[in-house]
Amino acid sequence: MRELQINQIKTTYQNTTILENLSLHLKAGEIGCLLGPSGCGKTTLLRSIAGLQPIAQGEIRLGEQVVSSSQTHMAIESRKVGMVFQDYALFPHMTIADNIRFGIEHFTKKEQQERITSLLELVDLSGKEKRYPHELSGGQQQRVALARALAGKPQILLMDEPFSGLDVELRESLARQVRCILKAEGITALMVTHNQNEAFAIADSVGVMKEGDLLQWDTSYNLYHKPNHPFIADFIGQGVLIKGSVCGCRQVHTELGVLNAHLTDDYVTGEAVSVLVRPDDIIHNDDSQWELEVVNRVFRGSHFLFTLKLANGEQVLCMSQSHHNHEIGSKIGVKLEMDHAVVFPLQKKHHAENLTPLPSCP
Repeated sequence: MRELQINQIKTTYQNTTILENLSLHLKAGEIGCLLGPSGCGKTTLLRSIAGLQPIAQGEIRLGEQVVSSSQTHMAIESRKVGMVFQDYALFPHMTIADNIRFGIEHFTKKEQQERITSLLELVDLSGKEKRYPHELSGGQQQRVALARALAGKPQILLMDEPFSGLDVELRESLARQVRCILKAEGITALMVTHNQNEAFAIADSVGVMKEGDLLQWDTSYNLYHKPNHPFIADFIGQGVLIKGSVCGCRQVHTELGVLNAHLTDDYVTGEAVSVLVRPDDIIHNDDSQWELEVVNRVFRGSHFLFTLKLANGEQVLCMSQSHHNHEIGSKIGVKLEMDHAVVFPLQKKHHAENLTPLPSCP
C-alpha cells in the first residue's frame, strides 16, 4: 500500500488549463472518490496519476516517491498503478481466467493460478474461470475487470466511472461490494463518478470538482451537512437557498425564523446572506400550527417531495411519507428541524443558480 499525495498540480492541453493548484491526500489503504460534472477535470486527474498525462507544475507522490512533476515523469509501467475503465476493456476472445492472467505472465504458472483462484473467490466468481465475457452479466464483467486490475498487486487502483453502464440499483450495490474487496486487499484507490450514491457507498473521502478546481475534499457527511461552497450545496443532495441576514453571534434571521448558523468572524451583524435549506430540514407535521402552501409535489414511492411556499414568496422543499397525499394548493403543517444553518455570503449566490425549488404547477 502507498499513500497518494498531490501537491498544487497544474495540467494544460493545447494552451488551455485543465487543472490548477489542485491538492489532495489519500492515506494508504483509503478509498477516495471525485465527484463533478462532465469536463471538470476528474479523468484528467486520474490520467495524471497513472502517468498518461504530464503535469506542468506541482508534484504527484506515491508513497515517498515523486512520480510526476515539471521535471520528473516516471514511466507508466513503473508506477504499479491498476486501472478499471468505464467499458470494462475485457478481451472478448479470452476466458475469464485468461483475462485476469493478462498482465501477470511474469508470475510463475503456480503463482498465476493461485492469484486467479484467490481473486475469483474474492469477487465471488469462483467456478466461472472458463467462461467468456459475453456469458456474464454487466455486474459480473465489472468484477472481472476489477480482478484483472488487482492481479498484479498494484499499490494504487484508479477507477474511471466503473459502474456507469449498469442500472441504478446494481451500481450502488456493486459499489459496496467493490469497497469490501478493496478493503480486503488493502488497496489504496481513487474513483471518479457523476453519481453521489456510488461515491458515498464506496469512499472514505470524497471530493467535489468544478472547472478544474477541487472545491472540498472531505467526508460524505461533511459534504452534505457542511458544504463550503454553494456549488457543493447544489451538487450534493437537494437544497434551496433563501435570503437571510446576520442578526447576532452565530445567528441569522430568515423567513423560517432565527436560526443558529455556522458563521465565521468575517460576517457582521446586518449582513445579507444566503441560507441553505435541505428537504430534511422541513418536517411534515399534521399537528403543527405553522402551515405552508403546497405549490408542487413529486411522488417517489416511499415519500413525496413537496415544494412549499413561504409567506414572502420564497420556496423550500419538504420530504414526507407517501401516505401523506396532499394536493397542490392545499396547506400542510410543518416544523423546522435544523440544528445549524449553512450560510454563504450573498455575493456568491450566483454560483448556486440551480439551487431552486421545482416550478409551480398551474
